[in-house]
Amino acid sequence: MPKAKSKNRLKIFSRTDSLSDVRKFVREVAEKCGFNEEDVQKIVLAADEACTNIIKHAYKFSPTGEIILDSICETEKLSLIITDAGVPFNPEMVPVPDIQELAKKKKVGGLGIYLMKKLMDEVKYDFNSEKNQITLVKYLNNK
Repeated sequence: MPKAKSKNRLKIFSRTDSLSDVRKFVREVAEKCGFNEEDVQKIVLAADEACTNIIKHAYKFSPTGEIILDSICETEKLSLIITDAGVPFNPEMVPVPDIQELAKKKKVGGLGIYLMKKLMDEVKYDFNSEKNQITLVKYLNNK
């Protein structure tokens, strides 16, 4: 296994005003890891979506929940591990959204998981009775 170039951690409370800290943190680690601007934007958006879902669904907008973001920058990839202790979540229970139907109805929301999977190379969920964890992975030079 390749040696990690760098590891960083950010802890926030489950408040929407903390999302700017998430975006800043993720942008900095993605840039330091060597991603181009287009990929940096994709990674930032995916992390923002993940944390927004945690705030809305895992913590149900309770401002006291803790979200931990760990970043691991390796030679060939960046992994973001986002952990919360909110309501357990099984992404397999969420149907694939019908984009055209959502657009017709002008419905906002419901695309978070779909977007994360489109923007990142890997999206993995781990959940148990104590914590939820989502891992977002983006490979460098992935065409």
